Amino acid sequence: MLTTFNPAELPRALQHILDRDEAAAAIAVAPALAQIPRRSFLKIAGAGSLALGVFPAMAQAQAPGKGEAAGLKPTEQPASFVEISPNGEVTVAINRLEFGQGVHTALPLVLAEELDADWSKVRARLGGNDAAYADPRYGIQMTGGSTALKHSYTQYRELGARARAMLVAAAAAQWKVDAATLRTREGFVLGPNGKKLSYGELAQAAMAQPVPATVVLKNPKDFRLIGKPTGRIDARAKSSGQQSFGIDMHLPGQLTAVIAHPPVFKAQLASLDDAAARAVPGVKAVLRVPVDGGGEGVAVIATGYWPARKGREALKAQWNTDAVEKVDSERQLAQYRELAAQPGARHFDADISALDKAPRHIEAEFSFPYLAHAPMEPLNCTVQMGETGEAGADLYLGTQFAGVDGMAAARVLGLKPEQVRVHVQMAGGGFGRRGVGTSDYVVEACQVALAARRAGLSAPVRMVWSREDDIKGGYYRPMHLHRAKIGFDERGKVLAWDHAIVGQSITAGTMFEGGMIKNGIDATAVEGMREPYPLPMRLTVHHPKVNVPVLWWRSVGSTHTAFVMETLIDEIARSSRQDPVAYRMQMFGDKHPRHRLALQLAVDKSGYGKRQLRAGRAWGVAVHESFDTVVAYVVEASVKDGRPVLHKATAGVHCNLAVNPRTIEAQVQGAALMGLSMCLPGAAITLKDGVVEQSNFGDFAVPRITDMPEIAVHVVPSAEPPTGMGEPGLPPLAPAFANAVAQLTGKLVRKLPFDLA
Repeated sequence: MLTTFNPAELPRALQHILDRDEAAAAIAVAPALAQIPRRSFLKIAGAGSLALGVFPAMAQAQAPGKGEAAGLKPTEQPASFVEISPNGEVTVAINRLEFGQGVHTALPLVLAEELDADWSKVRARLGGNDAAYADPRYGIQMTGGSTALKHSYTQYRELGARARAMLVAAAAAQWKVDAATLRTREGFVLGPNGKKLSYGELAQAAMAQPVPATVVLKNPKDFRLIGKPTGRIDARAKSSGQQSFGIDMHLPGQLTAVIAHPPVFKAQLASLDDAAARAVPGVKAVLRVPVDGGGEGVAVIATGYWPARKGREALKAQWNTDAVEKVDSERQLAQYRELAAQPGARHFDADISALDKAPRHIEAEFSFPYLAHAPMEPLNCTVQMGETGEAGADLYLGTQFAGVDGMAAARVLGLKPEQVRVHVQMAGGGFGRRGVGTSDYVVEACQVALAARRAGLSAPVRMVWSREDDIKGGYYRPMHLHRAKIGFDERGKVLAWDHAIVGQSITAGTMFEGGMIKNGIDATAVEGMREPYPLPMRLTVHHPKVNVPVLWWRSVGSTHTAFVMETLIDEIARSSRQDPVAYRMQMFGDKHPRHRLALQLAVDKSGYGKRQLRAGRAWGVAVHESFDTVVAYVVEASVKDGRPVLHKATAGVHCNLAVNPRTIEAQVQGAALMGLSMCLPGAAITLKDGVVEQSNFGDFAVPRITDMPEIAVHVVPSAEPPTGMGEPGLPPLAPAFANAVAQLTGKLVRKLPFDLA
């Protein structure tokens, strides 16, 4: 008997979303979605294939299956994750977005370890908005916060172990022997008297086996794959140009749309002359559409990107900006300085009465600009609407929040959430931009598709942002100002530290607000402050509201807090005539062994204190923990013609178990380069009269190959479950570089990008 999921069974919170347009309620229904009844087995790759699990209940009919394991959640049942073909190929589904961080290899590696698969036959595919692909801890589909391995390491091990047990049970039934007498090795079940069956041969029979509720995992000492440097599954396709990304989506009859956004955020159209745009060959429609934040834009829909862009260039649009704030970066900095001196919400509230009486003092102000994410693949989303409302819609995009974006799309398109199928595509970077709590570019794409349908265009519509759209389009790392007053003694002991942070809240107004904002303070703005040092700190926080959309940027709050903390700690060490490494080690005490090990590893491997640097170079040191991973840098830098130059960086990393050391090396190298990008001239987003002044890589600088230092990455050995690696390599790079510059020049770097004038 076929059964389908009944939307009426969803909790009232879901209807609350649909009725009141409150994205914040989305997270409340995710656990309920994860409990949708599902069958345990489904053929998905042709005759003879084994698929140990299910496909989305919200996407297709369900049927009861013999192999259903009572009490197992969708995220724990193998069928949505493991597919074994007759030729022995094993395809592993990924419950995250792959956008450069390496989960397309790391998660299959973990599952294949427990499955005892032949790694040469392991493949990977991306999941979607199926409940099975929810983060097993958070209950929603998400990629962010360096959580992929941290949250799914045990999950994927158990998935592999369950699939292996089913294969072994199938072989035992065929040979009529006790399953306990069998073993597996590289894609085969091995039996008595030299008997051997491949996983491909056993696939169909294994479908009839029950899914074990519990499994025994391997002892780490028996790992064949985990911990070994392994090439990426997607490396060949990406290096040869064969890999398809979201922007490459091409459906039959597909049209392409670009949007003319208002020059000032949230502005409205005053007038529009679109005659010239409609005359461009290939342009099918020019439509006014709502855009993010309540503004109004103009969508040009054409047979391809080029005619759509030429049509947009031909538009004659006037915008009404009278009712919106027009931000000016210079005025904003002055306003932030005024706020920093005022009382505000307290994050830490230590007694700082000893501040004025301290024998030594530091007073410092730090400023950090807005930063664009600027991934190599600009934002895009393809929407295919069904012929009738009942047919639903399909979305094709690289998204960090497939479920949230699916529900946002349903709201715009007037559909039920289970009618929207999200097909997650490879993404060419993101650094947080594809994880917007408001689903801005997804909502805009759906608005365009809906407007196109109303205008008589029934074809799929691919909405594409240009590089200029991407850099001028908002959702930046917020601008921040820090102000510190520190009192300490001759030995460097901090007696009192008074600190203020001013910057927009990232999570305010999003679905994360309830969990991230406490006592008026956004936790993302203060992460990385004080720890791991035992400091008597009073920390005041101000979150002004500004007409500039903001969002997390790779490593989030640590992009600025690590710089402040690590440059000030270095300054205290120099002022008290102490070696900056020895001073940090003393401050760690016995409470932070992972910091100590990471820093010591970087020191030992770099030769710090043991070899003489060439003339004109200096050492710089910094260490920081973010997302439960500690990264320390020891760098070598110089200053040439007034411009700082980073020559070498040695990283000590403590991320617990290194699942794939090669991926860790790549992540630290990429994060270090992005950290370097914050330091270089031109690496800032600025506004004048409400308009973003930068538009492309010509005026928003990113490091070139000539800026890339030599980077050596070393990992502290550990058998503990892995922590995240996508982001932690970024925060300590800039302060280590700044500390080297201060050693060389005596000039304290208080501003990013560096300004040594």
